Amino acid sequence: MASCKACVLLFTLLGTLCLVTSDPQGNSAPNPRVQSKHGWLEGLRFTVKGTTRTINAFRGVPFAKPPVGSRRFARPEAPEPWKGVRNATSNPPMCLQTRRTEKIFKEIFESRIPAAPVSEDCLYLNVYTPSDANRTSRLPVMVWIHGGGFTMGSASTFDGSILAAYEDVVVVSIQYRLGILGSLSTGDQQAPGNWGFLDQVRALEWVNKSIEDFGGDPTSVTIFGESAGGMSTSAHLLSPLSKGLFHRAISESGVLVHPGTVIDNMDHIRSIAQKIANISGCESMNSASIVECLRKKPEAHFLDLQTREKKIFVLGVVDGYFLLKSPEKLLKAKQINPLPHLLGCNNNEFGWIIPNVMNLTYLRNGLDEKKVDMAMNAVGVLLGTKPEAFHLLKKEYLDDARNSSERRDNFLQMVGDIMFVVPAVDRARYHRDAGLPTYLYEFRHPPSIFQGSRPSYVKAEHTDEIYFVSGSAFLNGPPATQINLTEVEKTLSKTMMKQWATFARTGNPNGAGLPLWPPYDVDEKYLAIDLEPKVGQKLKDGRVTFWTQTLPQKIEESQKQCKGT
Repeated sequence: MASCKACVLLFTLLGTLCLVTSDPQGNSAPNPRVQSKHGWLEGLRFTVKGTTRTINAFRGVPFAKPPVGSRRFARPEAPEPWKGVRNATSNPPMCLQTRRTEKIFKEIFESRIPAAPVSEDCLYLNVYTPSDANRTSRLPVMVWIHGGGFTMGSASTFDGSILAAYEDVVVVSIQYRLGILGSLSTGDQQAPGNWGFLDQVRALEWVNKSIEDFGGDPTSVTIFGESAGGMSTSAHLLSPLSKGLFHRAISESGVLVHPGTVIDNMDHIRSIAQKIANISGCESMNSASIVECLRKKPEAHFLDLQTREKKIFVLGVVDGYFLLKSPEKLLKAKQINPLPHLLGCNNNEFGWIIPNVMNLTYLRNGLDEKKVDMAMNAVGVLLGTKPEAFHLLKKEYLDDARNSSERRDNFLQMVGDIMFVVPAVDRARYHRDAGLPTYLYEFRHPPSIFQGSRPSYVKAEHTDEIYFVSGSAFLNGPPATQINLTEVEKTLSKTMMKQWATFARTGNPNGAGLPLWPPYDVDEKYLAIDLEPKVGQKLKDGRVTFWTQTLPQKIEESQKQCKGT
């Protein structure tokens, strides 16, 4: 059972150890073929539990030239056409990423699942489409952007066959450059940065020009993603490059909004590039020389670099091309692509997965007062607050705790609030205030598959909603990879697939037989998604007020007092 649960977890979080996919039909059924803009593709045909529909899957479809050699640290280019029939039956290699996190979860679950390959040549996507779809079908298109902190993950961790079968849509899952290769910027035109975001734009351009070949409608494209993928979808709502390439956006457990999520300080950007150059033996005051030197390094160098230098991390930069200003400035100026936005978070985002990755396993036994400072320092970079202000956070979240278990739970909520809840509410408010359709949710149901394998205090954790949005319980895969949800959980999964797909069709998640989901307006109503969903109002309003008003005011007052003494 341990290896199965490892597969389940890694399927949604890492995409590095197991690629759970539906079983193809018997060999008697011919493999489907499609003529795309760049050449013929041969894929596989799948069945899906609970439906009579079959799905065609085309995997490893190139949407850009390999970003290697002179194309490393450069804008992606359209792929070359190919002759003959290209085999599109296998998952593509994942973009270059380290194995540290997968190693942690292998140890936790005693997993023996072999690792999937990684390569710098990774700009591929997977397409899942109903087998009876053709160019005249013009089905809604849902483009999945995977999560993983912009340092890990892959397109193949999201099997779109279930969503395609149940909701009659075309699902596309994409990959993009990660880590240093996806973000390095010299702060000038030699290497402006945002390579991962630009890969996503290139994938959307491919969808715009090619998805009709697979039965999709290029005028009805919804981008959706989780964690880093959710942040990505929210970034495209702010980018002039992405305008017109999609028509609705869904952000699960991640948005760009607060200062620090994107760097707009050129000196800081250049200092990061110079540090990478120095470590790589590319010391130079000249950006062109640095980039030329780094392009000559083997891909193994960057794997080693990201393994050793964990503090080198750039999420995105204001490059004047993909992002013209910081997200906060764009949002305040209401410079938002005018499209519907559905977004939300889970009610225990920092409950188990991220603490394990951060080696905070001692929290399982509670949080003693003596270890509070150690725990605060461990998550300090996530809090966006200087250590001098930690006493204010302790007073708000920890001082009233009656025991170590309650203190631990409050600590986990504190980190989850600033990382996921507050950004979601803030971003929803900005989108609403711009006069744009907005829908907010909080997911509250912990999947039953984790009972006994993760602590009982963990509620709906980071990534938990993906099992339900993707319909993973309906995968036709080997027994060892089956995700066995209860019948009521399967009903919840069908409901969420319907809500997401309805929003993709209409820009509104409401429909016949679905729970009422009010728009996020001045009343700030949201949908609490659970086995019995209900409408809530002003999500964690007291905590949001603390982070957005009370804390900044107290820090400002403290700074004034220091200057006056």
